[in-house]
Order: sequence, then C-alpha cells, then structure tokens
Amino acid sequence: MSDDTGSTLLRPSLWLRGGVLLAVLVISLIIALNHDQLREFKTLGYAGIFLIMLLSNATVILPAPGLMFVFALGSTFNPILIGFSAAAGGALGEMTGYLTGYSGLAVLENSTAVNRIKLWMQHNGGLTILLLSTIPNPLFDVAGILAGTSQMRVRRFLGAVFCGKLIQGILIALAGKWSLDWVRDLVAP
Repeated sequence: MSDDTGSTLLRPSLWLRGGVLLAVLVISLIIALNHDQLREFKTLGYAGIFLIMLLSNATVILPAPGLMFVFALGSTFNPILIGFSAAAGGALGEMTGYLTGYSGLAVLENSTAVNRIKLWMQHNGGLTILLLSTIPNPLFDVAGILAGTSQMRVRRFLGAVFCGKLIQGILIALAGKWSLDWVRDLVAP
C-alpha cells in the first residue's frame, strides 16, 4: 500500500495553488489595513485611478473604496478616460478572485446567491461576468472565484470584466462630473 499523502504534498501544483491563495489573502489584508493611503494616488490622475482600482479590486470579499475616487476624479478629469483607466485597473485587480478559484482552494458558502451565480456561470459565464462586473456589488468576487473554478479562459474573463468595469467606470465618472456641475450651478450667483 502506497502513501499518497506524502506524494500529494510534494506536487508543485498544490504549492502553486497555496501560494496564489496566500498572496490573495496578503494583498487583501494589506489593502484593508492601508485604505487611507489610497487617497494619495488620486493626485496621479489617470495612472492614480488605475492603481486605486487595481488595488481596491484586488481585495477578495473585503470592500475597498475605489469607486468613490472614480466619482471624484470624474469631475476633474475626462470621465471617459477615467472610465478606461478604472476599467483596466479594475479588471486586472479582479484576477485575484479568479486565481483564487482557479487554484482550487476556494471554499464558498453554499447559499442561494452562490448557487444562483453557479447556475448563471454554467449557462452563460461571459455574460454573467459582464453583467455582475457592471453593477457595483459584493457578489462579483463570488463570480470571479466561480469563473476560476470553472476554468473559464483568462482572456474571456478579463474581456468581460473590462467591458463591465468600463461601463461602470464611465457612468460613475460622468455622475461625478454632472453632479459637480449641478452643485456649481446651484450655488453660483
């Protein structure tokens, strides 16, 4: 009788999966503990919003304040370019959830919401990712994990997330621009 436990622990793929999961947890913890320092990135303009969205979307399950910067910078910079910068950073940041699922070590609660997203992913994963990434919601992390678990192609995942985040980013940046214009008109003599 062979001892499979020892040989399983020596498999490089298991170590890689564990390393990815550990990296995701460390990134999430660092961002959660240092979210006030994200405010310094806004002075960098488009590159700053890219970095803010990269970091705030890299957290898994923990909320991060990236969209408030998209809103605020939409009033100062070109909202379309802010949307593109936010989408690029956000899509890359969402890879942490995808990689957590891809590693096979993700454990999700068996809830109605998770089961519904699983069903949507099985029937039309790309559209599900697009729609869920467009709407600011905490369930997107679950969708990203499930996309990785189901081994959705990385290009398909990134493309759908980018398109969803682009719609989201442009709309939020435009809301920031229009609301500032509205307030200026309201208080201007």
